[in-house]
Amino acid sequence: MSGASVSAARRREVIDALRRGTVPQSGLDLFAVGLNRFASALDERIATIAKGSAAFHAIRGEYGSGKTFFARWLAERAKRAGLATAEIQISETETPLHKLETVYRRLTERLTTATEPASALRSVIDGWFYTLEEEVTEAQPELGEDSQALAAAVEGLLEERLRGVAQTTPAFSAALRGYRKATLDGDAAAAEAVIAWLGGQKSVAASARRTAGVRGDLDHFAALGFLQGLLTVLKDCGHPGLLLVLDEIETLQRVRGDVREKGLNALRQLLDEIDAGRFPGLFLVITGTPAFYDGQQGVQRLPPLAQRLATDFSTDPRFDSPRAVQLRLTGFDLQRLGELGRAVRDLYAGSARNPERIATVVDDTYVAELATALTGGLGGRAGIAPRLFLRKLVADVLDRVDEFDDFDPRKHYALTISSDELSEVERNAAADSADEIELELELP
Repeated sequence: MSGASVSAARRREVIDALRRGTVPQSGLDLFAVGLNRFASALDERIATIAKGSAAFHAIRGEYGSGKTFFARWLAERAKRAGLATAEIQISETETPLHKLETVYRRLTERLTTATEPASALRSVIDGWFYTLEEEVTEAQPELGEDSQALAAAVEGLLEERLRGVAQTTPAFSAALRGYRKATLDGDAAAAEAVIAWLGGQKSVAASARRTAGVRGDLDHFAALGFLQGLLTVLKDCGHPGLLLVLDEIETLQRVRGDVREKGLNALRQLLDEIDAGRFPGLFLVITGTPAFYDGQQGVQRLPPLAQRLATDFSTDPRFDSPRAVQLRLTGFDLQRLGELGRAVRDLYAGSARNPERIATVVDDTYVAELATALTGGLGGRAGIAPRLFLRKLVADVLDRVDEFDDFDPRKHYALTISSDELSEVERNAAADSADEIELELELP
C-alpha cells in the first residue's frame, strides 16, 4: 500500500508508536518487510479457520527478530477476514500459562474486533443476543408483539446454540441467561457484574452470581469450556473465529521447575483439545525463542509436546515452509533494515509538512548510513536494531527535518545511544558499557 493511500489517522498512529519505540497496534502491513513469504499461506489458514477449522502455529525467533510485530501483523489480517483477536503476554506473575483461568481472563480483557477495541466482550455478547432476536423474529414475526414470548424463544435458541458447551460447562449458558435477564430488567449493575464474571474476573458480588445462577470463580478446567462458549458466540454474531496469540512464552524457562512443567502441560492440553475438534474457529499462535523450543528448560522437557512442535530447520531459511508448525523469523540484516527505514520514511512523508525536504535530505543513502551506524553501536547485530533504529529515524531525524528548514542530519546530528533507552537485550549487545555512546556517522 502506498503512503499516499493511507488515512491520516492510521499513519499518525503508526508514526507515534515508532516515535515511542513501540510496536504499533495496527497499520503494520505498511512496512511489513520480509513477511510477504508468509502472507499467502497464513491467509489460506485464516480462510479455513473462518469455515470452522482450528489451527496452531509456533513463531520462532531471537529477541528483536520481530515476533510481536509478526503477531500483530497477523492479527490485522485476521481482523480483515472478520475474526476476533487477542494478544496475551505470558509472564510468571501476571499471566502464568498453567493457570488457564487467568489466560482466559486476559483473553477477554484484550479481545478486539475490526470495529471494537479491547475489551470487546460485552459488545460481542450484546451483538449475539441481537442476532438471536433477529433470527427468532424472522422465523416467528408474531413474537415481535409479545415481549415475554420473544424472551422465551430467544432463551430457547440460546440453549440450542450452546448445547455442546452446556454438557461440560453449564455455567457459561447460565451466566448468559442471567446477563440477559438483568438487562431486560434494567439492572445495569447486575448486568455489568455478570459480564465481569463471564470474563473470568474475580471478586464478583455474590448477589450478581445469584442473579446468574452461578457459584464461585472460574477455574482452570471451566476456562476451556468458557473458551468453547466464546467461540460459539463469536461465530453467531459474525466473527467466524478467534486468533489467540500467547506472546513471550519463553518466560516459562525462568520459572520454578514444577511451574514450568505445569505450563508446558497446559500448552499440550490446548493443542490436544484443538486436534480433538473442541475449538472450531480457534487459531492459536505462540511466540518464543529458539532456546525455548530446542532447550532442556523449554519444550524439550515435555517429549509429547516436543514431538508436536518438531520442525526441521537444517535447510537454508529461504526454503522454510510457511505451512510448518514452527515458523522461523530470521531477523534483520543491514539490507532489510535499510528497506524498513525507507518504507517508514515514505510513510512519514505522506503527512509531513515538507515532504519534498524529507525525500531530499533523508534520501536512501542517508537511511542506509544511519542503519549502519546504529548497528555498529549494537555490536554489529542488525537483528536486534529495528526498534531503536526506527525510533531514532522518526524522532531524531524525520521530525527535525520536517520542522526546521535548515536542519541537515549529515551536519547537525550525531547519533547517540543512551543506556536508558536500550532494552536489556540491546544493552547487552552494545559495543561499549559506558552510560552513553556517541557514534558519528562516517559520511563521504
